[in-house]
Amino acid sequence: MDAVISWLRVRVLTWLIPPKTIEIIDIIQILLIAYCVYHMILWLRNTRAYTLLKGIAVIAIFVFFANVLQMEVIVWLISNLGVAAFTAVIIIFQPELRKVLEQMGHRSLFSPIMNSLTVSREEEGNKRFSDKTLNEIVRACYEMGEVRTGALIVIERDINLNDYETTGIPVDAVVTGQLLINIFEHNTPLHDGAVIIRGNRVAAATCYLPLSDNMDLSKKLGTRHRAGVGISEVSDCLVIIVSEETGNVSFAREGRLTSAVSPAELKQEMSEFQKMVGITRSIGKLRWRRGVKNE
Repeated sequence: MDAVISWLRVRVLTWLIPPKTIEIIDIIQILLIAYCVYHMILWLRNTRAYTLLKGIAVIAIFVFFANVLQMEVIVWLISNLGVAAFTAVIIIFQPELRKVLEQMGHRSLFSPIMNSLTVSREEEGNKRFSDKTLNEIVRACYEMGEVRTGALIVIERDINLNDYETTGIPVDAVVTGQLLINIFEHNTPLHDGAVIIRGNRVAAATCYLPLSDNMDLSKKLGTRHRAGVGISEVSDCLVIIVSEETGNVSFAREGRLTSAVSPAELKQEMSEFQKMVGITRSIGKLRWRRGVKNE
């Protein structure tokens, strides 16, 4: 027992006594680690990995006490199985790890800075789609909601949705309210699946989307809502869902679902989405304008 107390005293003192000098690089490292841990916790909270993590925590506590009590056989077994256990964790968490890497790929730490440096967003050229397209989508969604016609509309942003577009039927038509209503009308060939909108045109209809495995979503939500949240988790698109059961209009973005929104709320969300200019497009547009100015 004295050995355990002595070992704990040494460990605690080692953790509590700060280094003699703290440099700028140490502060940067602490901030980076805190940022990563924070986002890791947010990721775990929304996945089934949280349940598995509790099991890993129990094993870690067991290993800790095995070291304290000097259980040499158990420590030897665990140390030799460490590589295999690490590989097993990667295999078990493969879907979650893939989702995290995809999200890291289409998010940027510097996007707020770059967005503040972009040229005026009020110009029509900086908008992803026109105001006419925005109004046509909003009008069609609420007209379909009044008659309980289900709809799933995906508006593309920077991440290309060609992989999902190829699962449907090409349309390549100008976005109009009547076109969207006709596509989602019951008993029509194109009503089942999602519509993908790129700019001011309907790219494809009857597209298949990945379903979300987010356990926090209400069990009352159907496949249409889960598909809308699912595609928003793996891309930076805006998804509009019209419920066939209730007629409510909802939208999903970055894996978050906002249910039963009013026309004004949907229009506001689409206006913000419409004005967003990605970093690549912003830099390219700035370079192009600089070249034109020099000429």
